[in-house]
Amino acid sequence: MLLVSGAAAAHSSTAEAAGRPVQVVALGDSLSAGYMLPADAAFPAVLQKALQARGLDVTVANAGVSGDTAEGGLQRLDWSVPDGTDAVILELGANNMLRGLSAATTKQTLDTIITRLQARGIKVLLTGMMALPSLGKQYGDEFQAIYPALAQQHGVPLYPFFLNGVAQNPQLKLADGLHPNEAGVAVLVQNILPSVEALVVSVAPKG
Repeated sequence: MLLVSGAAAAHSSTAEAAGRPVQVVALGDSLSAGYMLPADAAFPAVLQKALQARGLDVTVANAGVSGDTAEGGLQRLDWSVPDGTDAVILELGANNMLRGLSAATTKQTLDTIITRLQARGIKVLLTGMMALPSLGKQYGDEFQAIYPALAQQHGVPLYPFFLNGVAQNPQLKLADGLHPNEAGVAVLVQNILPSVEALVVSVAPKG
């Protein structure tokens, strides 16, 4: 824990000394990558514009890969989250759920991702996901328990459901009924904005 805290302090000092925008990476799957949308309508781009409109000096990089499981995110973690990153929005697990993969294994993988990011002094905002009812109550309960448990374990903020405000509204989704359309992305950003703003402020240079 002391090593992680020391790394975080060193990273924060470096960011302050650099006098550069806060670097945020959205590490996720197709839900955050902007599946079937123009690049400037994807979640990271729209979120960056919203944050900048609130006077924050920040960039949000799109590290979403369609079809990625939590395991895929772990495999590409080092190059998807480059040195100089201040914070990560972690949006993974939906594809694990859709494939009915073990909730315990998914939790372990996300645990490893958060641990490695914190060891690098990178702050994390964890976004949760809900399981489809068709997968059964037991699996749903086990899967949905992953995110609050990890948030508590690692002391990271949790945004409980990434698709909040969109999941139950067909007008905010593409024809596949799964991914947000441009209007859906706007709703996602509006809803998560306070949580991300707090994350950015927590790593922004002081004074």
